[in-house]
Amino acid sequence: MLQAVTEKTSESSAILFEIGKAFGGHVPNVFKAYAAHPSLLAANWQKFKAVMLQGKLRRKVKEAIASVISYDNQCKYCVAAHSAALRSMKVSEPEIAAMFQGKLPNDFTVKEVALVKFTRKANLDWHSIGNVDLKELLVDLGIEESEMLEALGTMELFIAFNRFADVMRIEIDF
Repeated sequence: MLQAVTEKTSESSAILFEIGKAFGGHVPNVFKAYAAHPSLLAANWQKFKAVMLQGKLRRKVKEAIASVISYDNQCKYCVAAHSAALRSMKVSEPEIAAMFQGKLPNDFTVKEVALVKFTRKANLDWHSIGNVDLKELLVDLGIEESEMLEALGTMELFIAFNRFADVMRIEIDF
């Protein structure tokens, strides 16, 4: 198992400091693993902030997307990280387990449920996404295109993090 890089450039150190502030003093190992490549660390941190910390969708919805995508991709690190984030939002262990089986918490709107299901389908069976799926979201449910893109961006971010964390054998730190 590879360990996170301990010697970092000053550029990486500044970014890791910012990450630590955002995570209450904790720098997740997945970000530490990028420290040897400061521009990649910076790019991934900027994308994480843009996707997870900004936008119209509730953070809880994005954490649900991150969790189910990671579960479907069998990324233990990301499942642990985003389950911890959901627990911090008062989502119970049984509710998290139910999410993996397709049942979302009762406080999710019909639109939010549809977005989570859509991203899951896009992750697992993207070739089957068609005009009917898009019509259901954009016309029938009235989801804004920007909201659909934000949900897909969350999926995209975590597909990449899933692969990276698994290949690098990132140690679970949540």
